Amino acid sequence: MMTLVCAGLRKRYAGQPRYALGEATDGVSLEVGKGEILALLGPSGCGKTTTLRIIGGFIEPNAGTVEIEGVDVTHKPPYSRPTNTVFQSYALFPHMRLGANVAFGLSMERVPRAQRSLRVAEALELVGLGGMENRRVTELSGGQQQRAALARAIVKRPAVLLLDEPLGALDLRLRREMQDEIVRLKRTLETTMVHVTHDQEEACAIGDRIAVMDDGQIVQVDTPVTLYRHPRTTYVASFIDAGTIVRGVVERRGDVVGLENPGVRLRGPAAASLPTGVPLAAVLPHDRAVLTDAAEDARGDDNTVIGTVDRMVFTGTVFDICVITDSGLEIWAVQSLAELARSHDDAVTPGSRVALRWAPEDVHFVEDTGVADRSAAVDAPRPPADLARR
Repeated sequence: MMTLVCAGLRKRYAGQPRYALGEATDGVSLEVGKGEILALLGPSGCGKTTTLRIIGGFIEPNAGTVEIEGVDVTHKPPYSRPTNTVFQSYALFPHMRLGANVAFGLSMERVPRAQRSLRVAEALELVGLGGMENRRVTELSGGQQQRAALARAIVKRPAVLLLDEPLGALDLRLRREMQDEIVRLKRTLETTMVHVTHDQEEACAIGDRIAVMDDGQIVQVDTPVTLYRHPRTTYVASFIDAGTIVRGVVERRGDVVGLENPGVRLRGPAAASLPTGVPLAAVLPHDRAVLTDAAEDARGDDNTVIGTVDRMVFTGTVFDICVITDSGLEIWAVQSLAELARSHDDAVTPGSRVALRWAPEDVHFVEDTGVADRSAAVDAPRPPADLARR
């Protein structure tokens, strides 16, 4: 049995002409199993926080139901649900010491003091704050305050833990530490979690599955690997940065799809789930590109792009390389230092002529949902001055 089941959720706020959730559909539906982390991923205003607040009881839907452990809680207030929420602001009480903050929910439920103290100590130990019950909240670092908020949430042993972008205020190092902490807690406690974020890397690091949202809808739910390797639409591919999107004249013959664009000819298999009768575009995964010296006699070969390196961004582990074709297309590739050393005798630098190749199975064709205004998708040749980073 699923721990959390949401069916047909729709929400329209007072005074708003459109639904914030479930516009023109049967509503938002999702299921989360015991001990699973589902990450709700999407841009601001897509409906992910509205979904989370409906699950937590802070907002009542116009339609749909929420069931937790088989019990309909749709119309129950937050304090009557087996849920707890960790907010981005942490919401700790500055006038209380750490132990009192963590014990607050148990105090409201009139849990006996001895049992309360034991559970607080256990929760603090789980998040790495053991023995700090008497520490003032104002004396805690940002990372410690985040751990304190987590301890306060798990001390009540909720069936579903809701995380509303709780890591947004942390620096990169602390954010990664807390990502590991959340995953470790999930494994230790087997707690079902719903995690809201707009950061695709965070969603992949934390989520067992990711639900990508757009305009009040869930557009794809999959594991992180499946989502990156097999996005279903250009919107999903663009938002998670699965690769460069290339548009052109598309022809589909059986289980093979071809795309023609000036200077680029792409061929790849048609996924069984790829709908028929809809516009298609190609996605070239950044990390699947093979970079070699430009061989002009390879011009026109399937899945081969020849161009000039426009710029290179070193991220600390790999290079993000932007190649501009002679017709003005912007194609991105990711190469490690070792890959660059193997493929080039001389260092690749801006101005180098290179070729990028993809194996047919690495060229993904997806439904074109039109994301020209939201991504660096390639619609037509553009001058380098108009180019922008992904």
